[in-house]
Amino acid sequence: MSASTGPRPARLHHHAFVVADQERTRRFYEDVIGLPLVDTWCEHDEAGAYCHTFYELADGACLAFFQFADPAVQAANATPSSSVYDHVALWATPEVQAAIAARAEATGTPALTIDHGYCTSLYVPDPDGLIVEVTVDHPAAVDAAPQRRTQAHAELRRWLAGDHADNNSYRAH
Repeated sequence: MSASTGPRPARLHHHAFVVADQERTRRFYEDVIGLPLVDTWCEHDEAGAYCHTFYELADGACLAFFQFADPAVQAANATPSSSVYDHVALWATPEVQAAIAARAEATGTPALTIDHGYCTSLYVPDPDGLIVEVTVDHPAAVDAAPQRRTQAHAELRRWLAGDHADNNSYRAH
């Protein structure tokens, strides 16, 4: 029996990222993305003094952000990715995605929409370089999810064995 068939965590608690300016971060996540600030922890530990904020998703999970008081500690921990593949993806309805796109446009925040076939994604970079993907699933892909789940391990083995054939039948090529 695989560990993945037993009990598993119920949902994301939070995803954490280091930011340079908590107020700038608050404006982006509340005013553009639409997530409310629900908690702020001001703490001291071996890293020194820091502020840890939490912005809540509809299911109670949060995106969380650290800012350190000591500039040296801040610099040592603030390493934004240079890859567009490093991002956090949030599920949304088409209406929520459209509202975020409109708020991004109204605030001059760059945004890019890509149709991946199985989902349509709006990519919005936060002020510190974390890319926030707001995703709307394609209904047919949602319907196919149970079947794809049964094939997930076989598809991974196929890929790892060197067969890199495309299996996204939803994406226009």
